[in-house]
Amino acid sequence: MKTLVKTFAAVALISISTFTMAAADPGKSLNLSTADLAIDSYVTVMTAGASAGLEQLFAADFSQKIQGQQARTHKRSEVISFLKKQKGEKLNCSTTTEILEESENYMVARITMKFEDFTKTDLVTLINEAGTWKVTSSVNAYK
Repeated sequence: MKTLVKTFAAVALISISTFTMAAADPGKSLNLSTADLAIDSYVTVMTAGASAGLEQLFAADFSQKIQGQQARTHKRSEVISFLKKQKGEKLNCSTTTEILEESENYMVARITMKFEDFTKTDLVTLINEAGTWKVTSSVNAYK
C-alpha cells in the first residue's frame, strides 16, 4: 500500500512539473487580442526580459529608431535577436504607459522608463492585423 501511495505521489509531482514547464514554454503564443494586452506584452519584453512570443509581437515591417547624437535604426530581426539574448534580464526602472492615440485598428503609446540617472521615452505604434495587435515601430529618446 505504501508503494502504491508513493507511486501516485511521484506521478502527481511529475505531472505538475510537466504542466509547469509547458506553461513556461518560450514558444507559446501571446494573447494579443487587444491593444492593451499587446502593449503590456511589449513592456514586459522590454523591462522584464520576457522572450516568449517575440516573433508574434513584432510586425514583419517593425523598425526601431533611437534618437540621439547619432540616430540609429534597427530592423525587426536585430531587435528580436537582441531581446532573446536579454532573456530574464530585468531593468531597474519604474515604467509608466500613456496612450496618446487609439482607434479600432491603431494605437500610439508613450512608455517612459525612469532609471536612476536617465529617462528613456519610447513612442510605440501598434496596429490590428486581422484581430491580432502587433508593434510596428518604436522610437526611443533618452534624457
